[in-house]
Amino acid sequence: MKFALLLYVALATAGVFGESEKKERKPPTSLQIGILKRVPAAKCTRKTKKGDKLSMHYTGTLWSGEKFDSSLDRNSPFEFVLGQGQVIKGWDNGLIDMCVREKRKLIIPPALGYGDQGAGGKIPGGSTLVFTVELLDIVGEAKDEL
Repeated sequence: MKFALLLYVALATAGVFGESEKKERKPPTSLQIGILKRVPAAKCTRKTKKGDKLSMHYTGTLWSGEKFDSSLDRNSPFEFVLGQGQVIKGWDNGLIDMCVREKRKLIIPPALGYGDQGAGGKIPGGSTLVFTVELLDIVGEAKDEL
């Protein structure tokens, strides 16, 4: 009988702790930059800076995990000039000092994304965005001789 009671208490406690782990994590309130694929220093001869034209592949999701866009789905890299306001502030800030072929994960709070207005009917106002990005090229940059 004592064993059954002990087993019940152990399972009930595990259930309580399991439920707390299932609760949704709160999104960060500042830009978070994670490196998913590093490029060795010897192979990174140039890092991105403001004014560079970048060619990127990306996948964007809401904090919930729902995908809203991906250049990979279109098999068409996205090009823009870094630091010129052509993209959301989270990208302009989160893609500085990146090496070609580097992959990053950006978690972008609403203030650095689309704010309270949202975008395109797919991104509600106040959304925290998660982007997986890969720098394919710094466009117009001289290539090393082979």
